Amino acid sequence: MITGRHLVEPGDFSIEELDELFVLAERIEADQSYLRESCRGKLLATLFFEPSTRTRLSFEAAMMRLGGNCLGFAEPGSSSAAKGESLADTIRMAASYADAIVMRNPKEGAALLASRYSAAPVINAGDGGHHHPTQTLTDLLTIKRLRGAPGSAALGGALTGLTVGFCGDLKFGRTVHSLAKALSRYPGVRFIFISPPELRSPEYITRDILIKAGASVEETDSLEKVMGELDVLYMTRVQRERFFNEEDYIRLKDTYILDGEKMSLAKRDMIVLHPLPRVNEIAVEVDRDSRAAYFKQAQYGMYIRMALLASILGAA
Repeated sequence: MITGRHLVEPGDFSIEELDELFVLAERIEADQSYLRESCRGKLLATLFFEPSTRTRLSFEAAMMRLGGNCLGFAEPGSSSAAKGESLADTIRMAASYADAIVMRNPKEGAALLASRYSAAPVINAGDGGHHHPTQTLTDLLTIKRLRGAPGSAALGGALTGLTVGFCGDLKFGRTVHSLAKALSRYPGVRFIFISPPELRSPEYITRDILIKAGASVEETDSLEKVMGELDVLYMTRVQRERFFNEEDYIRLKDTYILDGEKMSLAKRDMIVLHPLPRVNEIAVEVDRDSRAAYFKQAQYGMYIRMALLASILGAA
């Protein structure tokens, strides 16, 4: 049971608990009226100290579809943080008003700190370049839905034995870090990291988590070279907001652009994921390819967040 618990990083929930969430999300997808009023009278505080579109809107849509309501802010300038209020005090205040808190913050470790001061469950919606666990739940559900049999034992097996390529900003990409860590818990997953040297995945991910877990890890700077080996390609944008030097961003931002020519090198059943927003890294022509799953991925994000909120609030 995950009722009343915090979600700071993907490892906070067991594999069995994740599977229960995925099955619940599938049931919600199949029956849009399921759990429709289960959170009536509940309040969700959405505290976004950093810009967001999909994550914030999908959480708010999820809560409203469950019959609950939302309160909060979409940027720190409209909160007392602009007056110098500490994160701990903001969290104490929000927990006194709401039944659960969703927070995005640009500082690594902010979600863990918030969980220590909150009387209500805290859900991490991204803390700097560290973790983004609900995006990870979205990514895992998408892979399972598109590569496994819904609602069956085969569903769990859809995450084993995969070859997954992560391409782009692997240094600062919290979605990459969270998903790689989560996938390392499943047997036989092979990781291929595709990036320029300046944006390689941190050693605490590749060495201290993946290799330590016994996973196969490869690094390359060529997308074309490994394209035909991939079951899943996880594209990411080069994040302008993480760079201190504008010249470095301009030099690296268009290193990898997925287009129709590169897609012709891929397996027929490979799927392309992207946490969005995209900038130039996926050409619009790829949207027409049946293997492009990033917009489906965004929709699955609402279903898994409905399942998560209903479970944490004891409504499922």
